[in-house]
Amino acid sequence: MKKKIILAYSGGLDTTVIIPWLKENQDCEVIAVCVDVGQIADWKAISKRAMSTGASACYVADVKQEYVDDYILPTLRAGAVYEDKYLLGTSTARPLIAKVLVEYARKENAAAIAHGATGKGNDQVRFDLGIMALAPDLEIIAPWRTWKLKSRQDEMRYLARRKIQVPFTKKNSYSMDDNLWHISHEGLELEDPAAEPQFRKMLSMTVTPEKAPNKVEYVEIEFEKGIPVGLNGKKMEGIALIKQLNKIGGANGIGIVDIVENRVVGMKSRGVYETPGGTILYYAHKELEHVCLDRQTYAFKQQVSLKMGELIYGGLWFTPLREALSSFVDVTQQTVSGTVKLKLYKGSINAAGVTSPNSLYNTSLASFTTGELFNHSDAKGFIKLYGLPVLVRSLMQQQKKGGAKSAPASSSGKAKSGASKTSSTKKRTTSRAKK
Repeated sequence: MKKKIILAYSGGLDTTVIIPWLKENQDCEVIAVCVDVGQIADWKAISKRAMSTGASACYVADVKQEYVDDYILPTLRAGAVYEDKYLLGTSTARPLIAKVLVEYARKENAAAIAHGATGKGNDQVRFDLGIMALAPDLEIIAPWRTWKLKSRQDEMRYLARRKIQVPFTKKNSYSMDDNLWHISHEGLELEDPAAEPQFRKMLSMTVTPEKAPNKVEYVEIEFEKGIPVGLNGKKMEGIALIKQLNKIGGANGIGIVDIVENRVVGMKSRGVYETPGGTILYYAHKELEHVCLDRQTYAFKQQVSLKMGELIYGGLWFTPLREALSSFVDVTQQTVSGTVKLKLYKGSINAAGVTSPNSLYNTSLASFTTGELFNHSDAKGFIKLYGLPVLVRSLMQQQKKGGAKSAPASSSGKAKSGASKTSSTKKRTTSRAKK
């Protein structure tokens, strides 16, 4: 009986070539699994292509809802961003795809899982670590790390020699990955950091800010415990809300990022990301946290956000640390409820008002008019104690320079000091008189 291999199948050139390659080099049965995380795709045509190139079966798993609930929203609530810019669109989808592949491997009693990630990219790390975490007994096959094909042209020739007809051309194009959350672009002029991105021929979800309308658009987003649940006064669940914000943000030139990032494998790469809806949600969520979280919690959550971004980018979703940090985030989000109004204009976002039943903003405290909760005279003692380390260090530095020898004295201390000086003066006077 031939061994079964589950292939993460996208319908693109790489994974289409992998089907006959696996059959020739592994003497196996290939089962293609397509994972629908919201990407634009003709699944019927893709399934037909998989079967026509040698797959024994092709499954399409629609996991958009799971993607939103268990991956996008936890990442949003954590405020996780990689290297200040990247909202982790591809990074959040890969662990879920790995999970689905493992599930199908178990159903089909497969011995291995194959994927089309390259040896230079991040996705090989994310797929491999996800599979290792969930099914350490399964073999992982990544043809790009072993086969002799080096380019798109090599792949096209490989299919042509086998008389496999597929709708691919040799023309140059960006390497793209899309899902419900974003679209990424790599290649062509982006491989030169000095070159300006050709946005007009590249962007598909978003217009450039220059092409956005010459008028402001307001949006209101309602959150419950850090989860977006409404848009412009209308209750809306995750998938529909993200899709609608993608349209709104895209039309206003929101969410275009050009970044030279540090890949997991050690090299730098450049990419352009379109995340219009996600950019709006991140901005709104942070504005709400500013009024709902106390200072120490917010400060520590900033550190958690940074670490979460690193973990997710690096494929470490299924790890105890990521789970522990997510638990911390869950606690912080219990009070993050309310409505945020934003103003969108030609690629920019500005806050236009925040309301929350859990707001920690107290008008009596914040107002320049003195209220019952605050006495201005209390500030002096607070500052003295708060600044004590500053004072002690300054005195130490003065002593080293030969300046002041002791701390500023109190009024009673000054009196004693004065008495001491008088006594000392008298002694010196008496001494001179005797002489």
